[in-house]
Amino acid sequence: VQLIESGGGLVQAGGSLRLSCAASAVTFSSYAMGWFRQAPGKEREFVAGISWNGRTYYADSAKGRFTISRDNAENTMHLQMNSLEAEDTAVYYCAAKPGALRYRDYVRQTEYEYWGQGTQVTVSS
Repeated sequence: VQLIESGGGLVQAGGSLRLSCAASAVTFSSYAMGWFRQAPGKEREFVAGISWNGRTYYADSAKGRFTISRDNAENTMHLQMNSLEAEDTAVYYCAAKPGALRYRDYVRQTEYEYWGQGTQVTVSS
């Protein structure tokens, strides 16, 4: 399965970006999906997750500002990021796991089998 992220870039604080993740999996609709990010000098962390049927999960840092969604007909996942802050600067990765995940497992990187190469998001203050 290939995952390809797009949509990253440079934006001013308070601005918005929409990330996309295109998946090659034929059975994408049955995958649990997630967004993670890694800031310079920090460990990769969970941002948001979405189940096969659209149930969503967010890190506290993303709640109220980010929205994860998926389009199973197009094999794509999106992350709409609003009110961006300098602290959101990171490489953003999409990840996929065939089948379902328990709620508490969405944050665990080891649960995901496939990863994209990442897309850089830089927020200038």
